[in-house]
Amino acid sequence: MKTRFPGPILGAILCVYLSLFLLGCNEGKADPKAEAPPPATVEPDLDANNFKVDHPEQFPLVPAIEHKAAPSLNVTGVVQPDIARAVPVISLAAGRVVEVKARLGDVVKKGQLLLRVQSNDVAGAYQAYRKAVNDELLARVQLERQKTLYEKGAVAKSALEQAEDIAKDAQADLDATTEQLKILGVDKDHPSGIVDIFAPISGIITDQQVTNAAGVQGLGAPNPFTISDLSYVWIICDVYENDLDAVRVGEYADIHLNAYPNQVFKGRIDNILPVLDPTIHTAKVRLEVPNPGSIRVGMFVTATFYGKQPETHAAVPAAAILHLHDREWVYTPISTGHFKRLEVVTGKMLPGNAQEVVSGLKPGDQVVSNALALQNTVEQ
Repeated sequence: MKTRFPGPILGAILCVYLSLFLLGCNEGKADPKAEAPPPATVEPDLDANNFKVDHPEQFPLVPAIEHKAAPSLNVTGVVQPDIARAVPVISLAAGRVVEVKARLGDVVKKGQLLLRVQSNDVAGAYQAYRKAVNDELLARVQLERQKTLYEKGAVAKSALEQAEDIAKDAQADLDATTEQLKILGVDKDHPSGIVDIFAPISGIITDQQVTNAAGVQGLGAPNPFTISDLSYVWIICDVYENDLDAVRVGEYADIHLNAYPNQVFKGRIDNILPVLDPTIHTAKVRLEVPNPGSIRVGMFVTATFYGKQPETHAAVPAAAILHLHDREWVYTPISTGHFKRLEVVTGKMLPGNAQEVVSGLKPGDQVVSNALALQNTVEQ
């Protein structure tokens, strides 16, 4: 026996089946928006550095680890030439420069010709030499004559002694004038009015005070050139009075040049000047540094001095440090969903992409592992 349903009831039953069918089809599809975590919202606290977030699980925490290191002191300095290795080039003859063979910044070798000077001093020295030659010849002839006369009894012994004395004086004058020509660099057999000036040492010309046709003064300032041996250089640092106990003569410091940030040079503390600058109360500390050739006079450097007793500091992942307004910050938890932005002082980078924290944190403190992510949320 078949059951017949009235038309309205049959339509209702079909609508129910159709709804159930459509609902079953939609159950197999995921809604991405429904599955995504809800966005974190920030509620500012009365303290401008305190923040509340709705979903703190999005900002995982890491503990600050312990890091032991010797205490360090960073100071600034400047590269200067070692004055003991800087030699002036002196012209012994006054005159006019006729040729310049080297320029400022050139690398020169000992004995290299630097400049030529036309000088009247050569003429005067050569004239004195020729006169001394004639006087010595005459004195020698007269001495021989007096010896002959004395042997024959024609003159007294005092006359012979006087002739010997005159001959010795003439020889002394000849030796002096010959040495003068040698100092001026003049060949006594082929005299010339040109004096050649040679490099006294090997090094770099760090100062030049002459040009072509300029005048120079014998043994007078300014010197034509200054040659510096830059195989070793000085670094002069300013150390404040309160930090002088961290600096000791004979110890070594790490030298960081602004031009080569990835290189570390070693410098030995050579001297601590005994007089403080009366204005800023700093002492000049001098370091001696071997120069591989890349260190140039006038460069700015940062010198790091280390103490002997190690200190315990905290270390956190580099991503936990937030660089904001020329300062360093970390986010630390106050309570669940409540964070505080805390200012710290960082030190050097450590292996494993970690950052030393000199002050503001202690080992074991919890910090947000990615400070920039929380900062971006705060700014939204």
